[in-house]
Order: sequence, then C-alpha cells, then structure tokens
Amino acid sequence: MRIAKVCVALSSLLLVACTKIGLGVANLPNQFSDTETTKDLAYGSEPWQKLDIYVPPHAADKPLPVVVFFYGGSWKDGSKDMYPFVGEAFAKKGYITVIADYSKYPQVKFPTFVEDGAKAVAWTYRHIAEYQGDPKRLFIAGHSAGAHIGAMVTADKQYLRAEGLTPSIINAFAGLSGPYDFVPYEDDYKDMFGPPENYPNMQVTTFIDGKEPPMLLLWGADDTIVGKSNMDKLITKIHAEQGTVESKVYDGVGHADMVSSLVWFLKSKAPILEDVNDFFQSHGANAIKVED
Repeated sequence: MRIAKVCVALSSLLLVACTKIGLGVANLPNQFSDTETTKDLAYGSEPWQKLDIYVPPHAADKPLPVVVFFYGGSWKDGSKDMYPFVGEAFAKKGYITVIADYSKYPQVKFPTFVEDGAKAVAWTYRHIAEYQGDPKRLFIAGHSAGAHIGAMVTADKQYLRAEGLTPSIINAFAGLSGPYDFVPYEDDYKDMFGPPENYPNMQVTTFIDGKEPPMLLLWGADDTIVGKSNMDKLITKIHAEQGTVESKVYDGVGHADMVSSLVWFLKSKAPILEDVNDFFQSHGANAIKVED
C-alpha cells in the first residue's frame, strides 16, 4: 500500500505530514484557547463508545448550537483524539462540537459503526443541555467514512428509531467527501458491507424520501479516494424526492484537504468551514462567531 494511502486511512491529514508531530501542531491552539474541553464521556456501555465535547466561551444563559462530527478513516482507523482542531474550528464559529469514537472493521462490520453513530447523536440530543448546548439546534457533519456514517444516521430512520428518536431532531447535515453510494470491489470492503444483497442497505440513496433533514454535500475536484459520483447520485435522488440539498465542488482540493482545511494554518486551502457554517445558519443555527 502506498504511503499516501496509509496516511489518509490513518489520519485523513495528509497535508499535516501524517505524523504525531503534525497532529500536535494542528491541535496546538486547543491547548491554549478558552474552549472548554470535556473528554471521554461514555455514550454507551462499550469501551470505544466515548465522545469529547468542545464548548466555546459564551454567556451562560445563552445555549449554543451543536455539531456532532464524525471523522474518517475508511471505517477502519482514526480516533477522536486526533481531531481537537475540528472542535476548535467550530468553536470559533460559536458551536459546541461533539466528536465521537465508533467501532471499526475488522472487529465489527456494517452496520455496527452506524449504530454507534446513532447512539452518539442520541446521547448528545439528550445530554448536551448539561453542557449549555441547545438540542433544538443539532447539526451533523462528517468527513469521508464519517460523512457516510452521519448521512446514514440522517437518512435511514431505523438508526435513531432504535434509540427512541427520529431524524427530525437533526436540523441539517454537512458531508465532506462522503462515499454515499458505491459498490464495494476490494475484498475488505466486500467483507465489511457484504454480502452483495446487503449493499443497498449501506447506500444512503436507498433511504432518501424527501423528508430527511437538509443536506450540504461538499467534494474536492482533486479527490482520488472518493469519487464525485457518490455526491452526484445522492443529489439526484434528493432532487427526485423533492428534498433539500446544496452542493459545492472545490477546485484544487483533494480528499484529505477537505478536513485538513479546518486546521488553523491551512484554512486558506478552501472555505469549507465558512460554507458549512453558512448552511447551518440558514437552517436555524443562529451561531455567533467567537472573537479571536
């Protein structure tokens, strides 16, 4: 396997050198900011079912909108401990951010990691008020495999129904380079999502009925990991069902760039955070930017 592919799978931070040093630099601002970070809260009974919460400074009597972010890593790798920079980025826009770990292949197969995602969202909805968050302004975002998890929780009602809730608790979803509709061809993905008759159950398009929360779908034109067809198929299905969707393609932006653009010293790569914030604002976030 090529080193670039290994780096993407492990951290989705190719432009930050795919090293602990790079991640340390990316996450450095969180160590010195006023963002209040609470780590390793249990959202379930399994040891991996933990999440972190990032709360920006704000007036105590004004609850903030909330973003639940799912990181990528091919459903195999990654950790919430790698992504304080995401919590810090959204904190600067006035959001409380929840970043949850989830189960990984080969220890589990689909749909276990999506079920974990739903549990994390349900926990957030029921408990975020304890951290001055507003459960009525709940948003989902994700990158790559995390965008798939977030989109599945948003579109397929069975996952939140299993938690006694419905996708109506989600104001909107933003996906960065998500693999929403594909057919596995590599052996590990065939094993992860198979048998073939099960493939429709892992494709977000299967569950679009026009009633799902609004979706923002973003993709980089230099992405060689997740094809644009995933976004195009989902857009087509949402339009066919008269749902709400917006999309944007960024020239010169690759797969890892989509999330690394949230790093404090790489934000100029693409205005992804601004575009996600604008979309969430248009769907009820009413977030107030925290001054630097």
